[in-house]
Amino acid sequence: MTIRNFNALFRSQSIAVIGASNRPRSVGQVVMRNLLAGGFSGPIMPVNPRHKSVAGVFAYPDVEHLPTTPDLAVICTPPQAVPDVIKALANRGTKAAIILTAGLSAQQDGTDTSLIQATLEAAQPHLMRILGPNCVGLIIPELGLNASFAQGSIASGKIAFVSQSGALATSILDWSRTKRIGFSHFISLGEATDIDFGDTLDYLASDPKTDAILLYIEAITASRKFMSAARAAARNKPVVVVKAGRAPEGARAAASHTGALAAADDVFDAAIRRAGMLRVYTIHELFDAVETLARAKPPSGNRLAILTNGGGPGVMAADALSLSGGTLASLSKDTLAALDCVLPSNWSQGNPIDIIGDAPPERYVAALEILLRDQDIDAILFIHAPTAIVPSREIAQAIGRLLKETEKTALGCWLGGDGLDEAESLFANAGIATYETPEMAVAAFLQLINYQHNQRQLMETPSLGTQHKSSNASEVREIITKALETGREMLTEPEAKQVLAAYGIPVVETCLADTPESAAEKAIEIGFPVALKILSPDISHKSDVGGVVLDLANEEQVLDAAINMNKRVRKVHPTAKIEGFTVQKMAQQSNAHEVLVGAYTDPVFGPVVMFGQGGTAVEVVKDRAVALPPLNSVLARELISQTRISRLLKGYRNVPPTNLDALSECLVQISQLIADIPEIMELDINPLFANAEGILALDARIKVSRSVSSDSQRFAIRPYPQELEEWIAWDSQRILLRPIRPEDEPSHSVFFKKLSPEDISFRFFGAIREMPHSQLARFTQIDYDREMAFVAVRKTDSDISETLGVARAVTDPNNETAEFAIVVRSDLSGRGLGKILLEKLIGYLKSRGTITAVGETYIGNTRMLALARQLGFQDQKIADKDIVRLQLDLQNAKISNS
Repeated sequence: MTIRNFNALFRSQSIAVIGASNRPRSVGQVVMRNLLAGGFSGPIMPVNPRHKSVAGVFAYPDVEHLPTTPDLAVICTPPQAVPDVIKALANRGTKAAIILTAGLSAQQDGTDTSLIQATLEAAQPHLMRILGPNCVGLIIPELGLNASFAQGSIASGKIAFVSQSGALATSILDWSRTKRIGFSHFISLGEATDIDFGDTLDYLASDPKTDAILLYIEAITASRKFMSAARAAARNKPVVVVKAGRAPEGARAAASHTGALAAADDVFDAAIRRAGMLRVYTIHELFDAVETLARAKPPSGNRLAILTNGGGPGVMAADALSLSGGTLASLSKDTLAALDCVLPSNWSQGNPIDIIGDAPPERYVAALEILLRDQDIDAILFIHAPTAIVPSREIAQAIGRLLKETEKTALGCWLGGDGLDEAESLFANAGIATYETPEMAVAAFLQLINYQHNQRQLMETPSLGTQHKSSNASEVREIITKALETGREMLTEPEAKQVLAAYGIPVVETCLADTPESAAEKAIEIGFPVALKILSPDISHKSDVGGVVLDLANEEQVLDAAINMNKRVRKVHPTAKIEGFTVQKMAQQSNAHEVLVGAYTDPVFGPVVMFGQGGTAVEVVKDRAVALPPLNSVLARELISQTRISRLLKGYRNVPPTNLDALSECLVQISQLIADIPEIMELDINPLFANAEGILALDARIKVSRSVSSDSQRFAIRPYPQELEEWIAWDSQRILLRPIRPEDEPSHSVFFKKLSPEDISFRFFGAIREMPHSQLARFTQIDYDREMAFVAVRKTDSDISETLGVARAVTDPNNETAEFAIVVRSDLSGRGLGKILLEKLIGYLKSRGTITAVGETYIGNTRMLALARQLGFQDQKIADKDIVRLQLDLQNAKISNS
């Protein structure tokens, strides 16, 4: 349902409390107390048939007797009463409810329907939204709205906190009061049977009162919605996540190394990175993340300077930074000379900058001013150990102003106990993030760096070389269909290699042999040396049962190896069905690394791609990383970099660097393969040889199933919709209409430069001289589940795709309204391309059930107005502006078939 009727929840004008009570310490009593104490300006209407008034407010016996329909209802009744209460409220027209009651998973008396199912069925016809059940409630300090049973109030601020855990939510409330941190929203989701993380992210992403979002997650439902909402939110503001349940459930029974290595937490981690959010791992880090988001400025780089009056704490901070992969800033000669002039001769002469324990406020100020001028320093961590010489309060007063006004990231650490409260308070009032220990401060700084890294990943442009390589999906479907028709879930090794070859992945030459004698004959045909492997659908890891023999040099060795292998395997695995052998040419690749490339299906996030160190010890080494497809060259390289073996792939001593372009291309092709062929459940290439010359797949296993839907909805992130590509005739030439792709950024930049100033003004409502990379990335790296941009392209003489025009639409989370825009290259206007693009866009929006298309243009853009009217748009001039609003009823829109 996304954010439909969210105004009734987050901007309510009137509230009813069903189950309000005068009984001390009851939920109904605490909720009424909190609502009244919060200062909510609208009517608060308690409902309780046994009381004339609750908390001094006139009470009503039931929903039907309420004097007005409440926007929001807070429900504190016993579980059995909740479905009927929701039905009564929905019939009155209430559009949102917070269900604090627990226990709704139980079944109703005498029926197979659970209480929560009955509740949702009562709400759904009226589009009534439900927060909970089993939640703490909702607090919006700016509105004076405290519809919760949490203790005490919270200050208004710019951070939104969303939690599935009620206990954690109340702990954060208590902590925030001591740290003087306020919130824009405090949302307890509880069981999240209706409103979930995707919904709240969609709302908070566009909320002007929220600058950052904090999430505590126990489980994700509707992963596609979650990823779309998370990616959209993280582009607008910082989103920090902590998730419970990190420990893997153990390796599940699987037919491949990839499946055996699967761990749900790895996948969640990959999802968070892909969305551009930041993950933290402990409650302490979560608290610190609140502090960091509330106060710390974003760093311009990763070089940290540590200023302290104690050598020990400074070294501890430097150690924590180094061990976590951080960067200690190098002090320039000018900075060292300047510090020599203001510090005692026995200062540390480097970073950390130890200005000695007897430092007066003036020494702190002088040293800090020098560090703030150094362009090689991106952030400063101030650490103070208490002394009896200078009160901490005086030091905080002296340097607080400098740290507040600087553009550099500034973090503070006041070591000690209660005696430092005043100094910490001064820092808090100056907006400086403060931490209890040097290690916590360093961890907070690295959180900021990691967050920025994830954000950059959202904006990096993939190269053209590894995108959309030709593949033969029809050949793969034929192979898989034949396997499924014979009742097999596992492809044979030769079949698996045929699948890989069909997608451009080099494979070692492999022949089938049904007898030892046939294996020897095949070896002669291939040429020695060869490798011999057992062929059995029941044996996943052939080397574990003696089913692999390498470097066989002649016919006799092959014959003996096959006979002995047959005996050995039957002894170890007597029930296995043995179909024969595979004979392969020995791969002669110098300095080749054995890596693993795989794919499997996660129960929450769907298809996942894995990369790591390969070989027979893969489960022991456990050097792997995962990523959510679809992948491009940038994401593939990032996946590789997360593994330990990536350091070896860069080359060492006399071993040249691995061809990472070929390795990245392989990962991209595997991503495309599982997008094209939904029957693939698991895929495992191990080993994949990788060296300076390229890659070669030596062994492969693929598990398939006919039970998987062919719909791309199984992906948490919608893959590139290749089915929307369309070749058309235009202006005596053939051009391609297709969805925009991330690697279109260079051609999009050229396209923008070919727009006239007038067309730029019409499209962007102002003069823009140059389109920055960040904006181009936003235009070309879109979420196909919520956005669409069709480009018209043609090939130039140098075989480069040239962008001729683009029509784009961004749909609201409810899929009700799409905002559209269109622009054609200025030298091509007036030739009908704009109509072709806009009709393509309208047809797409109709097909996905969007209700209305809206847009705006200058009143002087006569060509656009004429085109819009021709296609049935209604137009209306906006009062006091030279802008016309265009609107089209998509469901009744008619477009030509040409």
